[in-house]
Amino acid sequence: MAGKYYAVRVGRTPGIYYNWNDCKAMVDGFPGAVYKSFKTMAEADSFMQGTASKARQSSKNTDGNKLPEVYAFVDGSFHGVKKIYGYGGYLVHHGKKEVLKGSGNEPEMASMRNVAGEVLGSMAAMKKALELGEKELTIYYDYMGIEMWATGAWKRNKAGTIAYYDYVQSIKDRLKITFVKVKGHSGVEGNEEADMLAKQAVGLLPE
Repeated sequence: MAGKYYAVRVGRTPGIYYNWNDCKAMVDGFPGAVYKSFKTMAEADSFMQGTASKARQSSKNTDGNKLPEVYAFVDGSFHGVKKIYGYGGYLVHHGKKEVLKGSGNEPEMASMRNVAGEVLGSMAAMKKALELGEKELTIYYDYMGIEMWATGAWKRNKAGTIAYYDYVQSIKDRLKITFVKVKGHSGVEGNEEADMLAKQAVGLLPE
């Protein structure tokens, strides 16, 4: 009989594990991993259903601090041949993960290449947070424009960046947004996953 039951609610493969090594393989390095150990299977199963006490956030951000309750990783991509821009990423709210992915081919937006996807991904995260009734959101990004255009620190010359700024201003009283820059393609798992999803969105990678 197992001495402890390790319930992984958010991880590489959610489920209940019977030893720490198996649990660790599912959560170690996984952004926003949500897991907890229990003495009984009933408690572990209850936790998996979301009725137990709040899980601890095991993953760390790039500053070594715990990730917030509601956060998103976003990235953009561009298919040069098809002239398709897209975004990918995900939002985690209180242990639940929502995948974000979309694309478009409007000519003026396409002229911004992957940057169009970057701003649309950020907006998608904000819209999802509001849809879920959240009041705060931390966005992890790898392109500085995500923050600079949103705050007005950079001049907006394209329709896409103007619309982005206007949208952020329109929701700032309903959603407190914190921007955190991460280094792209540097092994930050959330950023790598967002990059992969963005590439899938424009057809550069298979689904």
